[in-house]
Amino acid sequence: MDDPAQASAYAMADFADVNRAFVERFLTRFPDVENGTILDLGCGPCDIPVRLAQAVPGCRIAAVDASWPMLAHAWRVVRSHNLTGRIDLVCARVPSMCVRPGKMFDALVSNSLLHHLPHPEAFWESVKRVVRSGGPLLVMDLARPESKDQAREIVRSAAAGEEAILKRDFFRSLLAAFTPGEVAAQLERAGLGHLDVGMVSDRHWAVAGRIRQAPPTA
Repeated sequence: MDDPAQASAYAMADFADVNRAFVERFLTRFPDVENGTILDLGCGPCDIPVRLAQAVPGCRIAAVDASWPMLAHAWRVVRSHNLTGRIDLVCARVPSMCVRPGKMFDALVSNSLLHHLPHPEAFWESVKRVVRSGGPLLVMDLARPESKDQAREIVRSAAAGEEAILKRDFFRSLLAAFTPGEVAAQLERAGLGHLDVGMVSDRHWAVAGRIRQAPPTA
């Protein structure tokens, strides 16, 4: 979303219920997360990192997004919640993230990023590269409907009061999204087949579990 109008429409949209449920799902699945570093890939306007930072006072979050206009909204949100010392904003793309070589994170979250990527395998390879062994992971995204008519109905029911530009992008995102079966195949190819994947709402799938780092080869 390099277009400022797209970024503004997304930042102004009401995703409170979805984002709240995302954070609750993460903390319910991983109640031992009390501190450490969390990487958020595709942070958008930073609502999820703010919610996480408030819920887990001992954590520090690296919030990554490829859109400067989106990060401008994120900066205002982070600053308004007095979290500039705990949430670091990074403008970068997957997999060429601006992460220090060898830098490892204690956990990873990502919401609604995968369908934006031309090569989803790059996302999963990045996940393996930057999350410590045993680190918890929660990735959620839209699930592709069976037809364009179903996609239009989802937009009508879930985004009735939103701006036209957001409805357009939402529709396109639904058509570009992956099915849970496709995601499961991606995980298998990436050596992450032990992670759980399944539908968590009428239009979202989620992947959850702990990273298993492969032992170094001789």
